This record gives sequence, C-alpha cells and structure tokens, in this order.
Amino acid sequence: MSLQFKLQPASKISGEIRVPGDKSISHRSIMFGSLAEGTTRVTGFLEGEDSLNTLRAFQAMGVQIEGPVNGKVTIHGVGMNGLKKPDVALDMGNSGTSMRLLSGLLSGQAFDLELVGDRSLSKRPMKRVTDPLALMGVLVDTAEGGCPPLKIHGGSAMKGIHYDMPMASAQVKSCLLLAGMYAQGETSVTEPAPTRDHTERMLTAFGYPVKTSGHTMSLQGGGKLTACDIDVPSDISSAAFFMVMGAIAKEADILIKHVGINPTRTGVIDILKLMGADITLQNPHEVGGEPVADVRVRSSQLKGIRVPEELVPLAIDEFPVLFVAAACAQGQTVVTGAHELRVKESDRIQVMADGLQALGVDATATEDGMIINPGPIKSGTVNSHDDHRIAMAFSVASLAAQGEIVIDDCDNVNTSFPTFVELANQVGLHLKTNT
Repeated sequence: MSLQFKLQPASKISGEIRVPGDKSISHRSIMFGSLAEGTTRVTGFLEGEDSLNTLRAFQAMGVQIEGPVNGKVTIHGVGMNGLKKPDVALDMGNSGTSMRLLSGLLSGQAFDLELVGDRSLSKRPMKRVTDPLALMGVLVDTAEGGCPPLKIHGGSAMKGIHYDMPMASAQVKSCLLLAGMYAQGETSVTEPAPTRDHTERMLTAFGYPVKTSGHTMSLQGGGKLTACDIDVPSDISSAAFFMVMGAIAKEADILIKHVGINPTRTGVIDILKLMGADITLQNPHEVGGEPVADVRVRSSQLKGIRVPEELVPLAIDEFPVLFVAAACAQGQTVVTGAHELRVKESDRIQVMADGLQALGVDATATEDGMIINPGPIKSGTVNSHDDHRIAMAFSVASLAAQGEIVIDDCDNVNTSFPTFVELANQVGLHLKTNT
C-alpha cells in the first residue's frame, strides 16, 4: 500500500521554520558545477529525490561529487567537454526539470545517451524541447507521442537559432540556452511571458555571459563555466504551503526563513496579497545573485478574486495550494490562462477540482483554469494521483475542514519536500502517516 496522509482539523499555526532548498536552483548547481572548471561548493542543497536524480546522473558520467551531507555538496568540475559516456540510461525519476534541461545540456556531448523517467514522467510532453533542438541540428528519438524515454545522438554539428517559444516555460528556455553553449554562433530565445530566470542568473554567476533584452535571452556558443560557491535559498514553492496555512488558519503567526524571492517566482505572494493575506517580507538580502527574505504570515480573511493572467506563469507550481486558499476565501475566485497545469506531474486542474469536489467545495475545472465558489470543507478522501504538490495542498485544507481528510498516494512528497510532514506538524497541523 502506498503512503497515506490522515489529517484532523486544526486551527492554530505558529512558529519559525526553514523549508528545504530551492529545487530549481539545486538542479542547476549540480549541472553547472559538473561542467565548470574547478571545485563548486553548494550549501542548502535540496536532498529530495528529484535533485538527487540529477546528482546521480552526473556521477554516472564520471563527475566526482561529495555529499549531500546536511545540504552540503562538493562538485569537482570536469569542464564543458569532460563528461564520459554513462554505462546505463540516466534515470530522471519524476523530474521534468532534469529531463528537459539535460536534453539541452547533453545534446552537445560526443556520445549517445538515453534519458528515462518514472511512469508519471514518461507521459509528459517532450516535443516542446525536442522540436527546437532538432532545429539546432540535434537528433533526439522519443517514444510514441513525443514522450520519454529520450535517446540523444551525440556528436551533432549544432548551430545557434532564434526561437520564439509558443508557451511560457522556463524549462524550454533553459534547455535551449544550455544547448546553445555547445552550438556555433548565437542562440536566442523569446518567451511570451516572463518565466523563472534561475538559469540566466546562475550561468552569469559561473562566468558565462547571458544577454537579456526585453523578453529575449541570448548567449554565444563556445564559452566556459568557472566554479563558484552556491548558497541555495529555501524553495518558495515549498514555502507556499506554509504561507497559505498562515493565511487560512483561525489563529496564525508564522515566520518562514531565508525564502528565495526571485521576482520571476513571487506570483504566489502577489496573488495571496491580492486576496487580502497579511504577508510581510523581512530581512531582505542577496545570496549568489538570488534575492532572499524571511516571510511572515498572519491570520487573514481572504477574499475571492479573478487572478490576473500575467501572474499565472509566476506562480504556476503554487496553484494547487492557491486553489485551497480560494476555497477558504469569501466570494468567487476565477483562474484563467493556466493551461500549463494540465501537463504537470498530474493534470493539476482536473485533479484539484475532483479533490475539492470530494470535500464538498463547488469547484469547476475549465480548459485553462478553475472557478471556485467557497463553502465549508467537509471530511473526505482525496486521491493525489501520485503528485507531491496535490498531496501537500490538501494537507493544508485540513485547517479549514469540518472533519478528517485522508489523502492517498503521498509517496512522491519526498521528491520535493522530504521534511514536509515533520515541519507541518511542528507548526500545528495534525498529520499522521500510514502505509
């Protein structure tokens, strides 16, 4: 039997916590540190399955990596062309970020290799990266429908391209910029709306210049990466669950320390503030080119809103828990422009609507979002469909529930937030697990 969460209603949330390191930055620290010249030291690394899969992939390609021990990792870089052909297919597990970024980064290697994933990842669309990579001269074989596994044929003569992205996706943008480091000439990518810019910031920190002009990012092929130290901020996507806890609990005062507040990621704070959440940022400073702050949240009376579409790409991973916030607000909430949610670890629009309905909430899935009319959250059983963010979002809903909430298929919480249960109970949730 898979891991199950059982939650009794709770009403008070308090304390000071630090959530694990940012997953996006943890992935990239391993990728860039491995290809850099010199030794890169990482602190605050997220020891979840997703980022560990990235780490193991580079070890399989001959990179000496020590750790992680208490979030500390030491990477002995092999340079841009120092990777070796792995003996086996590289297993990305559940991580779409690993697969999409590595499909670009590894397309410039001299050897053939294969990227595989778990059952969930094997259903996710990869043509969004393999099509533009083909325009650069990379040959990638996919399974039926453009899904994993991906077989990348090495040794291609790659040329830089300009690519107008049809969707706002940091993973696609990053894939092409990373491939561009191995291409002849300039590679540039124009995005339809701003997406997270961790790749551009970290490439710059490793000494690889990236130009930004409006919505277009570009770099020249043939450069090199130079090792540097990376302090990974706490993941705002993980902090979001505690922000919503603080906003919807009857009594709440919670401080979430050292949270990454990169402006391409703060949509969740902007949306919660529009809903009336009492959120303040304290002690703002920078680490490794990334802005961080402590986030304080107190009990709030949330109100329903029409979420501005320009904020949607900046909060795309946080919508499961934002839908829970909407179910606890006064008045209707409408989300549009979030079609990307349908191709995440699960169809997050449908799965969240189904789960909310199972708890008695009036939630209607639309093609690109949801309409939520708040009402009492009843007891019930929800299937997370093996999606970590769904499982954690419905855990938060227990703060407003009238009875027990049971959540099935919660094993994947370990992919992004291995200490979630411990921290949730520490601040006041009543969460028990059983298998």
